[in-house]
Amino acid sequence: MYTFSNKLKTLSIILIILGALGVGYSFMTSHKSLEDVKTMLAEEASHHGGGRAEEASHEAVATDAHGAHAEAGHETEAHGDAHAEHVMHQISNRPWAALYVAAFFFMMIALGVLAFYAIQFASQAGWSPVLFRVMEGITAYLLPGALIVLAIALASGTIGHYNLFVWMDPEVVAHDKLIQGKSGWLNLTGFVIRGLIFIAGWCLYRHFSRKFSIAQDSAEGISNYKKTFRISAAFLVFFIYTESMMSWDWIMSVDPHWFSTLFGWYVFASMFVSGITVIALISIYLKSRGYLEFVNENHLHDVAKFMFAFSIFWTYLWFSQFMLIWYSNIPEEVTYFITRFNDYKLPFLGMVVMNFVFPILMLMNADYKRVPWFVVMAGLVILAGHYIDIFNMIMPATVGDRWFIGIPEISSVLLFAGLFIFVVFTALTKAPLLAKGNPLLKESEEFHY
Repeated sequence: MYTFSNKLKTLSIILIILGALGVGYSFMTSHKSLEDVKTMLAEEASHHGGGRAEEASHEAVATDAHGAHAEAGHETEAHGDAHAEHVMHQISNRPWAALYVAAFFFMMIALGVLAFYAIQFASQAGWSPVLFRVMEGITAYLLPGALIVLAIALASGTIGHYNLFVWMDPEVVAHDKLIQGKSGWLNLTGFVIRGLIFIAGWCLYRHFSRKFSIAQDSAEGISNYKKTFRISAAFLVFFIYTESMMSWDWIMSVDPHWFSTLFGWYVFASMFVSGITVIALISIYLKSRGYLEFVNENHLHDVAKFMFAFSIFWTYLWFSQFMLIWYSNIPEEVTYFITRFNDYKLPFLGMVVMNFVFPILMLMNADYKRVPWFVVMAGLVILAGHYIDIFNMIMPATVGDRWFIGIPEISSVLLFAGLFIFVVFTALTKAPLLAKGNPLLKESEEFHY
């Protein structure tokens, strides 16, 4: 039986406290007055050689030549106020967006592991039963993690000023015909109901599969295993639909004017490879602490092989989505990538290197997949890359060019990393780390690649 070490528990609590303090500080310092923002923009313009100021001046002079100097001055001032107000709103959005990105990232890890766990049962895989309890521990985070994501989304539109989802703002909807056309789906009531259905379905499967798995340890027959097999097959059908709808609601609708038919699969690939990577990291950690003696280098090789394979799959979907939209050059679609190339070039292209180039170079060799420290190094880069992937999905629509990796982002990651570690490793203490009643356990223990 695994025991949650005091050092790890203390670390998780420290991360939660530091993260919470940083998040609180971020929210307190994000509220700026309109005059403060105007001053900030004026300083930025002077730092860039006054380009914006000169441009506004030239426009005013040109208008004056036509006898409308006063009117141009008023229009310029009004435009400046509107721009400053827009920037002020983006600055206030940043803590909400940073918190949401981190919350979704850790939630999707748990959801990706749950899907991988169900696939192992539905396919009756013989190599993986020795890792089932690790997977069950990780999926314990799904319920609190998903509820937190939904709560942040709702709070941003009630406590906040529609900081994440503009379609929640009645004033915006009243003046936007495109969003009005989508209001049958993008409305607060439907958003909440769908979110609760998603979470309930995922967590019910997790509850019963865990219950049957533990019951199988002391059962004489394999009836519990058969029950898990049946509900796993049913869950995967439910998951395919709800994961796509969740990605539309919780991610894609931050850009309500944009859509991609590949988006559900794209988010799935990101969550799946992130979840598999965390399985590898936690398994390696537990084995280094003297647990999981039944896990050998062949199991590690197979997990790393999935990390490699789904990194390639993610890249295929990323390129398919990007290439088709960019080549078609439809204004309503291509603006999504133009924004990211103009304002997010480093994280947008950097994540491709971290999520594709790095894994393919590091994990292509079969021997390297058996070296724990090598897999850990590759896994940490992959996780960082997929965090940036979620960052690129959320930030452009919420904070525009006002992004930065600073206190809001780092403290949010620390907060949810601490919570994730605490929940997962607490769950690992609730049952033996070996699912000894699984009928395929012997095959798994003797698995050799």
